[in-house]
Amino acid sequence: MAADARAINGAAALAVAGAVAPYSPLLPAVYKKAVEAIFDGHADSPFKDAITITADKIVCRTSNVDITARSCELTFGKSTEKLTGRAANEIYATLAMAGIPSDGAAGSMFESLSKLDCTLDPAALKDKGGGGATCNYEPAN
Repeated sequence: MAADARAINGAAALAVAGAVAPYSPLLPAVYKKAVEAIFDGHADSPFKDAITITADKIVCRTSNVDITARSCELTFGKSTEKLTGRAANEIYATLAMAGIPSDGAAGSMFESLSKLDCTLDPAALKDKGGGGATCNYEPAN
C-alpha cells in the first residue's frame, strides 16, 4: 500500500463495494450479481474466491446553493460513468458514511478518491463475523 493509502473495513467497505460495483465495466455481470446479493444481505454466495472491485477515480459533487445538483464521475480505466440525481447521491452518501474526507469550495461539496481497490471474501462474509470486506484508496489526485 502506498504511503498515503487509506483503508476502510467491514460494513463501510461492503457498502462502498456494493455502491460502486454496478457501474464497473471491468466487473463481469456474474460478479456484479454476486456483489448485489451479498450487499442485499444474502451472504451465501456460491463464489469461493475473492471478488475485487476497483475504480481509478471517483469524484462526487453536491451543492449547498443549488440543492438539486448531484453528480458523480466514476473512472474505470478509459471508461467514465457519469451519474446524476439519486444514483450520484447514493455514491456520495456512501463515501461520506465510509469516512472519506470531504472537500468543498464556493457552494460545492465533494467526496472524492483515487485508486479504489475493494476485496470481498465470500467465505468470511458468510461467517457473519464482521469481516470479509476491505477497501483501500488514496486521496483524489
